[in-house]
Formats: sequence, C-alpha cells, structure tokens
Amino acid sequence: MSRIAYVNGAYVPHADAGVHIEDRGYQFADGVYEVCEVRHGYIVDLTRHLDRLGRSLSGLRIDWPMTRAALVHVIREVIRRNRVRNGLFYMQVTRGVARRDHVFPVAETRPSIVVTAKRTDAAAIARKATHGIAAITVPENRWDRVDIKSVGLLPNVLARQKAKEEGAQEAIFVDADGTVKEGAATNVWIVDRDGNLRTRPAEHGILKGITRTTLMDVAVPLGLKIEERAFSVDEMLAAREVFITAATSICFPVVSIDGKPIGNGHPGSIAQNIREAFFGVAEKTLI
Repeated sequence: MSRIAYVNGAYVPHADAGVHIEDRGYQFADGVYEVCEVRHGYIVDLTRHLDRLGRSLSGLRIDWPMTRAALVHVIREVIRRNRVRNGLFYMQVTRGVARRDHVFPVAETRPSIVVTAKRTDAAAIARKATHGIAAITVPENRWDRVDIKSVGLLPNVLARQKAKEEGAQEAIFVDADGTVKEGAATNVWIVDRDGNLRTRPAEHGILKGITRTTLMDVAVPLGLKIEERAFSVDEMLAAREVFITAATSICFPVVSIDGKPIGNGHPGSIAQNIREAFFGVAEKTLI
C-alpha cells in the first residue's frame, strides 16, 4: 500500500506530495513542527502536542492553518489512510507561500500544512531500550529560542551526523559553562546516587518536551523525586543512570558518553521502570 500525505487541503500519494518552491519553510525555515507517537491504535499525548504547536506558532507569529478540531480530524484521517497502528505522525506548519522577502508576507497569505504518518521499527526501538545507546557531547551552537519547535534544525543535523560518525546514537549539547542542555532530538535526564531524577529546567534554553512533561506524571506513582536543576558534564558522567526522552523513543538508557561508561555500562532499572509505566499514565486518543 502506498503512503498518503495531507498537503494544504488534499490527501495525495506520498511519492507525489510537494510544496511550492517559494514556501517560506523551504526558503527560510519559517515554520514549526510536531512529531507524535501512535501506539496500539492510539495517539499518545495529543493534547499536549497540540498545545505546544500553538505555543510554537504564537512564538513565530504564524496563524493556525485550520481550527484545532479540523486538524485533529486530518491527523486521524492521515493515520487511518496509512494504516498505522504503531508508528508516528509528523505535522509541519509554515508561514506559507510568498515572493521571497525576509519580512512577513501580506496578512492574507495562508499558512501551509503538511501531515504524514508512518510505521516505525518496533524491534529496533526495543533493542535500544534493552541495550541502551551511546552519546557524545557537542558545544551548544543553536539559536536562543530552542523552546520553539522550529524546522530550522541544521545544528541538530550536524550534531547527529557527528554522533553517527563516532558510533553513537545521540549528541548532547553543552553550554560554554559546561552545563548540559539537551540532546539533538531529545531531553536529557540523570539519576543521582540517591535515585532521584534530575533534568534541566525548561523555562529557557531547551525544548519543553512532551514526553519530558508526561514523565513527571509517571514519576509520581513510581515514588520518584524530580529536581529541575542544571547539571554539569562531570555530574552526568558520574550519575547512576543517564537516559533521554522523546516522543518516538519514550525513554532510552544512555550507557556511554564520549566513550566513558555510565554506571556499570548497562541500562539501569529506573529508566526501565519509567518506560514500562509510561503508557499507563500518558494520554491516549483513539484514532
């Protein structure tokens, strides 16, 4: 079965889908996006993803491309047409198509929207969760407003490529003062020697991840204490556990960073417990 994409009002074959060459997302990265997991026929944490989409659009002064209810209908329809029960959907909204000029186009310019969905490799995800991943650290070189989920991801692309070339699966951005920011596509957590969770505050400098937010709800029934406080690379390397969170991976243990083992070099029990409890707490919206 061929994949189907939604592009500016039409459901079209994925292979034929396209946007205008003067779409501002293509020319200026003038747009935002969201990625959301689909699990066992449910959309995970849809409300929070749409809330964050609204914040990102507001931050760039882009209008919603349609009502929120209409967007939910489109998302469900794209997932259904692609017969995805376990996978993800991706949506992207840009300022629209206009003659190339740095300033905003006229107010009548309609935002562009693309929604796609695909199945993911459950076996590969399970292997990473079971065996853990390797990460590297890289200097922070992104723009200041990383709290906006912008499609401008070139520093993240280069960081992930560097990680791949070094045999790792994630790159972790580090500030000039030596404090940890976040991964190229994830939030970073550590477990201290007392078994408490620590992650950087999300008011500034990192993306307020949806999985990160839901994990705070998950921690309550597990009896885990969370401290939102910056930590250094040295603290991270000395941690009992390190793990990363994202919508498409939920919780992956990090077993080595820059070639140095974390803990005993194997996934820890707290990351595993969080992963196992996550879907019992996260919001689930039926397709």
